[in-house]
Amino acid sequence: MVSKRQALTLFLVLTTSPFTISSSNGGNMVVYWGQNIEESTLKSTCDTGFYKIVLLSFLNIFQEGRRIPKLNFIGHCNDKNPCTNLEPEIIHCQQKGVKVFLSLGGAYENETYSLGSLEDAKNVANYLFTNFLNGQFGPLGSVTLNGISLDIQGGSDQWEFFAKYLLYVRQNYRYFYIAVASQCIIPDQYLDKAIKSGSFDYAIVKFYNNPNCQYDQTNFNDTLLTRSWNSWTWLVQLDNNVFMGLLGSATAAPSSGYIPQDYYHLSNVLPHIIQSYNYGGIVIWDRFHDDENSYDKQIEEHVKRHALQFVTQVFKAIERFVSASLNVMFLN
Repeated sequence: MVSKRQALTLFLVLTTSPFTISSSNGGNMVVYWGQNIEESTLKSTCDTGFYKIVLLSFLNIFQEGRRIPKLNFIGHCNDKNPCTNLEPEIIHCQQKGVKVFLSLGGAYENETYSLGSLEDAKNVANYLFTNFLNGQFGPLGSVTLNGISLDIQGGSDQWEFFAKYLLYVRQNYRYFYIAVASQCIIPDQYLDKAIKSGSFDYAIVKFYNNPNCQYDQTNFNDTLLTRSWNSWTWLVQLDNNVFMGLLGSATAAPSSGYIPQDYYHLSNVLPHIIQSYNYGGIVIWDRFHDDENSYDKQIEEHVKRHALQFVTQVFKAIERFVSASLNVMFLN
């Protein structure tokens, strides 16, 4: 069911900004980087030309007042703190047009991160802005990252306020992107309220390690995956881009969900996914497995949505949502 807010918002967006909408036709590739010392360097990852965004993974220790925030890039910092050796590589990526985000959270082990109060949420958000988002010298040198991604898999219930406060910081100081990375199960155990708060630009939905909503490659069955994907495209804000999180190889996650890169499997899933109005692209876990399996090279053409396909979907969206918005307005 389309809510009044959704219907009115998309009605205004579609009727006042048609040229803005049609200028972006989705199909970007994003990759997690930082969780295996054997993976390509950050510089060479950006030099491949495949990725529009690289997610530095992870800032996995932060408990304001109890633990000093700490990065975990599995050997890439050569035990240096601050990790200034990554500064020139980050700048190199940005000069090539690749956005670099810092991903918060990751695997939740030994209660390494949490926000115990609203004050904690404010303090961590301010720490992120001061140290990673405005060019001051911090744990990665004097860098200005392009955004923050919440990959929260445990901890407290303050993530909604945290996301809203990041949005407040952005509105009052400097623009940066805010993304959320969620499990494909709805509702997300930790981020559901934050996702519904409307604070995010990008929603990354991970279709792996979740048998209830991932691809069944044994039976070539995408029913659970497409059902979940459709729900996500309606759940997020209308101006959000939704990205499908996939594994770079069959060994990248214990409970799998891997979609092999051959035509038979990809053609069973992606043609439906890329038709979604707010489809943003594919996010690969992770660079090590992607590099090992050449997944990026083999799926590149499958993840792109061509302009004609996009325009067709825009007009279908206009027809569907304008009809819904008019019904809502007249009924109320």
